Amino acid sequence: MPPFDPRLAETYPAVIGCDEVGRGALCGPVIVAAVWFAPAAFPPELLARLDDSKRLKAAEREALTPLIRAWARVAVAAGSRALVDRINVRAATLDAMQRAVLGLHLDAPVWVDGRDTIPGLALPGRAVVGGDRLVPQIAAASIVAKTLRDALMRRLAGRYPDYGWASNVGYGTRTHLAGLAHRGRSPHHRLSFTRAYDLRTGSTGRAEP
Repeated sequence: MPPFDPRLAETYPAVIGCDEVGRGALCGPVIVAAVWFAPAAFPPELLARLDDSKRLKAAEREALTPLIRAWARVAVAAGSRALVDRINVRAATLDAMQRAVLGLHLDAPVWVDGRDTIPGLALPGRAVVGGDRLVPQIAAASIVAKTLRDALMRRLAGRYPDYGWASNVGYGTRTHLAGLAHRGRSPHHRLSFTRAYDLRTGSTGRAEP
């Protein structure tokens, strides 16, 4: 069952919801979306379709993303592969979240999926564990972010076909690890996540989590 009941729309807070996609991937950026809407003014049929992006099929996410953009304020930001390697994935994620929220130019509370609030914001913040099933704006943010990142990884799969990115979108599946063992790292792989795979020698080992 989808988690958001349009009959309860007035009970959901009018906050900025923020979520990320790609934090655990072996390659590519972390993509963040920040989304604001007033649930009571949001189309009821659209509210009823929102959910954690991981629980939705790709076709449904792709159908929902333009509708969310049409009815909500949306901003996105990325923590690049280079930034992840330079400052670590958690810091890169929080940096991208800050940029996405500031890109909305709104004075509203910011609720973030997970255990971290965003540092450096002059806005009240709250971390919500499991927020993409509890806060509709976080669910919407998760859908937008995943749609964008998945599309990026599918495009990159055309240039780097050995890693299976068209299906695993950069996560550490058996196909992806086999590609790393055979080809070594691509320019899009996070060194900090894949130190066991040397691009020059093709040496193998276990990728770091």
